[in-house]
Amino acid sequence: MLVLEDEPEIARVLDEYLRSDGFETTLCSTVSDALASVRTAKPDLMLLDIALPDGTGFDVLREASVRGARIPSIMLTARAAESDRIVGLELGADDYVTKPFSPRELLARVRALLRRIDELAPPGGAANKVIRVGPVEMDMVSHEVRVDGRLANLTATEFRILGILAGAPGEVFTRAQLLDRMQDAGNIYERTLDRHINNLRKKIEPDSRNPSYVVTVYGIGYKIRRAPLVSS
Repeated sequence: MLVLEDEPEIARVLDEYLRSDGFETTLCSTVSDALASVRTAKPDLMLLDIALPDGTGFDVLREASVRGARIPSIMLTARAAESDRIVGLELGADDYVTKPFSPRELLARVRALLRRIDELAPPGGAANKVIRVGPVEMDMVSHEVRVDGRLANLTATEFRILGILAGAPGEVFTRAQLLDRMQDAGNIYERTLDRHINNLRKKIEPDSRNPSYVVTVYGIGYKIRRAPLVSS
């Protein structure tokens, strides 16, 4: 797990809590060090401070996106501005924790995010390992999504949303039902859920403003169209 934090005491506490829970950590205090780490090895998860002396945690998210790496990420920030959250979501962040925070709460969010990712993988020998919606191919084992053969860099949250919808083609999910299925423990709200879905559409739809696959059922919620769905 990559931890980008330039405040030594916060970094020390995070390192102790994470290691005591069985995680291996790579501590970085600068954006340049974190970028080097992402380029040489793909971490299982990233905890990224936003404000650093040589840049921001957003720079690391951008690098991961350019490299096509879908790395679960939680932003650590002293700023609670909505604009920061929107930028992070656009770049692929899965969650935000505002400073000051409880290390135990952060650890719980880390576990919850990793648990949601693990729940996406089907049991050994399960059918429907690959779901196709038109040119969109969702591999439930490798956690990869391809559109016309091109890898789409979905965040863990976007992948989870697509998996829930594709698992029940034609079924309409309210926002509350989606949040319940995601078991997000209050980390995602209805407004940010809409933002995740908008970002998902930008990555898989031929025209995100007129979606063909993930569609809105006005006044109710979202569904994935039944007709083009094929499983293998």
